[in-house]
Amino acid sequence: EDGRRGFRQYGYDGRDFLAFDKETLTWTAADGPAQITKRKWEVETVVQRLKFYLEKECVDELRKHLRYGRESLQRKAPPEVKVTRKDSQEGLETLLCQVHGFYPKEIDVTWRKDGEVRQEDTFRGVVCPNPDGTYYTWLSIEIDPKDRSRYLCHVEHDGVPDPLDVAVEDSASMPVWFIAVGVVPVLAVAGVMFYVKKRPEKAAYRAASMSDQGSDSSAKA
Repeated sequence: EDGRRGFRQYGYDGRDFLAFDKETLTWTAADGPAQITKRKWEVETVVQRLKFYLEKECVDELRKHLRYGRESLQRKAPPEVKVTRKDSQEGLETLLCQVHGFYPKEIDVTWRKDGEVRQEDTFRGVVCPNPDGTYYTWLSIEIDPKDRSRYLCHVEHDGVPDPLDVAVEDSASMPVWFIAVGVVPVLAVAGVMFYVKKRPEKAAYRAASMSDQGSDSSAKA
């Protein structure tokens, strides 16, 4: 804070070269070639200037930049959490927890059933940036609809004094983008099955056509 811990060190070719001790105003050379530079730099005007820089100018510059960036570096934006649901296959249901608008990036989001963390059947999205500098992420889990009220999306973040536990909204349905992620692969599989099913019919048609052409040729002969 007061500049007493300021230091300057140099390296060369991946190894230590010179280190400056501002208390003794001397350089420590790591090897023979560094001794030449050490003698040149241990001129009184040079070391006094470097001592002043480490104790005054360097500290002042650092404080100035910290002051300029304090609003951004120390700001905290609380997360907004929303839990939606969608019918899944085999009578199950998918819950989706969307967390957005938070800063800083570090966040802990988990599903909890009756207060216990549930990792199995959980799909987790990556934490991504928003255009305004905040972040968003998501978490989903497949459950038995009868247990819906027992599940909460648990969020811990520096932007809120206490953890958030959010239940599913009764009238909330799954967003279109999340449904599309599951629908596109299904459509692709359906298209492949349709193609495979139709292909034998086309082959049979070609075989029948060739047979008819052969019959016509025989008749003409």
